[in-house]
Amino acid sequence: MRIYIIRHGETRLNEEGRLQGWVDEPLNALGVRLAEETGRALGREKVHFDACYSSPLQRAVRTAEILLRESGNEGIPIRTDDRLRELGMGVLDGRRIDPAAGEVDPDHLHYLFHDPWHMQAPEGGENTLQVVERTQAFLRELTARDDGKTYLVSMHGFALRAMLNCLYEDPQDFYHGRVPYNCVINIVDAENGEMRLTADDRLYYDPSEAIDRYAIGTGE
Repeated sequence: MRIYIIRHGETRLNEEGRLQGWVDEPLNALGVRLAEETGRALGREKVHFDACYSSPLQRAVRTAEILLRESGNEGIPIRTDDRLRELGMGVLDGRRIDPAAGEVDPDHLHYLFHDPWHMQAPEGGENTLQVVERTQAFLRELTARDDGKTYLVSMHGFALRAMLNCLYEDPQDFYHGRVPYNCVINIVDAENGEMRLTADDRLYYDPSEAIDRYAIGTGE
């Protein structure tokens, strides 16, 4: 079986460099266009999806809707699963990550972007291990079907890294080099209980439009 895992398209909060956990922000114009371009590229590759799962947050659902339509898979139902939600930011949701803004404690920014394995959950939010456990439980449950089908999974940047952490060469490098770009696709192939990452952060649109909105939080 093959699983295409996509991070949602850009939102206003992404564009403004704000933390975006469970706040239900829609796609902006660029987010819609990148999802369209990604979908059309998959259509040219004649990718057929048998089923689709998404985080219930509208930016992920909308990305899945656009990608299915543009790739020629319109009509496939989208099933939502809470385990695919983004990291819960709690009271920090919507705050700017620019240290100069002073909206997030510098220590929390450090742990979030440089040492997430030791990050404490903010009030009303989650820590990294909680996200790893729920996303990987979803992945194990899906791959256990071993049904030879092709799936689309639409989710979020931090949650995507948490889900795939078990497949990375260096699991301690949580971000696998960087926060994944919007509409980036990873492909997992699974057979006989074995999983392998066969496409790693693949872009299906012009790389010049791949923008890391969170580089300021990492000091880049």
